Amino acid sequence: MNGVSIKEMIDAGVHFGHRSKYWNPKMEPYIYTTHKKLHILNLEKSVEHFNLASKFIQNLVTNNGKIMFIGTKRAACEIVKKYSDLTEMPYVNNRWLGGLLTNFNTVKQSIAKLDDLRNKYKNQSIYNLSKKQAIDLKRKIERLEKNLLGVQHLTKLPDAIFVIDTRYERIAIQEANKLNIPVIALVDSNNSFDGVDYMIPANDDAMTSIDLFMNSISKIILESKPKKVVSNSSSDKVEKKSIKAKKILKAPEVKKVASKSKPSSKKPKDDKKNSGDNHDE
Repeated sequence: MNGVSIKEMIDAGVHFGHRSKYWNPKMEPYIYTTHKKLHILNLEKSVEHFNLASKFIQNLVTNNGKIMFIGTKRAACEIVKKYSDLTEMPYVNNRWLGGLLTNFNTVKQSIAKLDDLRNKYKNQSIYNLSKKQAIDLKRKIERLEKNLLGVQHLTKLPDAIFVIDTRYERIAIQEANKLNIPVIALVDSNNSFDGVDYMIPANDDAMTSIDLFMNSISKIILESKPKKVVSNSSSDKVEKKSIKAKKILKAPEVKKVASKSKPSSKKPKDDKKNSGDNHDE
């Protein structure tokens, strides 16, 4: 399992919290000290909590579980998209749609509508669309893709969500709690961890800090994913083909052997005739 060392966390700036006057008192057990009016997080506890979250993610992914990555703030949106595409997991990086989890059936209808619009745009000639209609259709597709691109392949509710910044994504956490979906989150010194099942005390503003955790989690997911049994079926097909080829090849070979054996059987008879003629002489 891929862990994160304290040295890597220090290099990424995970230990930097917010200014001491903006702190959340609930985060006091996870704060190591205050330096220049800035809270410094206790990285030993960050490592401990990250290892617990990693074990949970590993067990979830081995059972074909889906984790939804949520990070809509400017520092997180591109990183979330990058690692979600890498791990083939759903994500939300533009804006959290209210009811995305609690009203998932309506979201599925919006995804179906997006597919229909894409199909219509591809087959413009069939639907006889004018240039203006095609432009309007493209704008509608782009508008829907902004919010639904990360969840377009989601057929059921995710098994867990990973949140960057609990204050930004408080609505997503509330919806997950209603549906008993486990929540994993990066929690900074100014935020609350209420409703979070696996909290990781960390800097949730620095891109290097977010990238460090997303990178290590994506490695865990890729290693824990059950391997597809495509290679075995393909090898079986190849074996079957080779057996058929052998059978086809054997048939003409048998004919050749049979044709070769016939003249060889006639030779001794001719020899007998010749020997009989010699005796007569």
